[in-house]
Amino acid sequence: MRKITITQNHYMKKSSLLLAFMAVLMMSSCVSTKKIVYFQDPNHVFEQGQQIMQMYEMRLKSADQVLIKVTCSEPDLLAIFAQDVTMGSSGTSGSNIGGGSSTMGSAYGFTVSNDGKVTLPAVGAVEVAGLTTDEAARRIEQQIIDAKLIKDPEVTVRLLNARVAVLGAVKSPHVVSLTSERNTILDILAQCGDIADTGLRQKLTLYRDENGVLKKYPIDLTTTEIFQNPAYYVQQNDLIYVEPNKSQSVKSSAFYTFLGAGASIVGAIASVVALVFALKK
Repeated sequence: MRKITITQNHYMKKSSLLLAFMAVLMMSSCVSTKKIVYFQDPNHVFEQGQQIMQMYEMRLKSADQVLIKVTCSEPDLLAIFAQDVTMGSSGTSGSNIGGGSSTMGSAYGFTVSNDGKVTLPAVGAVEVAGLTTDEAARRIEQQIIDAKLIKDPEVTVRLLNARVAVLGAVKSPHVVSLTSERNTILDILAQCGDIADTGLRQKLTLYRDENGVLKKYPIDLTTTEIFQNPAYYVQQNDLIYVEPNKSQSVKSSAFYTFLGAGASIVGAIASVVALVFALKK
């Protein structure tokens, strides 16, 4: 009887140690709240106010699609812009002669060419790459005046296909279409359902094409330094990647799956063996 008791105690100790090890390993996958809370700076930092880097104006790039609208005080003069029925990228005219306004371009707008220009009926090629939409509108107005087509043109330029891709540890990774030219990285993450609990708020990366050069901006959302980051306001075609924490890598691995199943099996065996020894006693 003493031998059985010693064997039972020895086996139970081993089982307990194994189960404790597995429990600690699985508990290590829990995320500390310190890692998921935004803007953890002391209150006095916010009381002083935070300056935000005002880099929200988007600048036109090759392959951008833009809607261009021209108006003037003499609507009849706008007819010249409808002489070419292939306007914009779709091959159909969007002109609306009369009523004091006309929209140049198709429903899909004009596409900025590889050399950074848009070609407008009667006006010709206008270089717009690197300009904001307001700056592009003023340049088009000037070219219309220089060509002596209209004395008082008013031009509006609007970006049509602005979007940002979000990948990694967010709840809903997808491409976000921008509805305005002033969108923060927080706006974009909110549209993706926020960062998942397995995502690292301190390790976001924004990739941006700047004049043909891909730049990388590291982002930490747990501090107010984000407000001075050039990536706080997004630009069209940005890519945001949220890095997952180590627990996510462990949980998605085959080893973690095997470990979880193994813990359940060992627990069941330990219970059966304990019952058998109890009955023998």
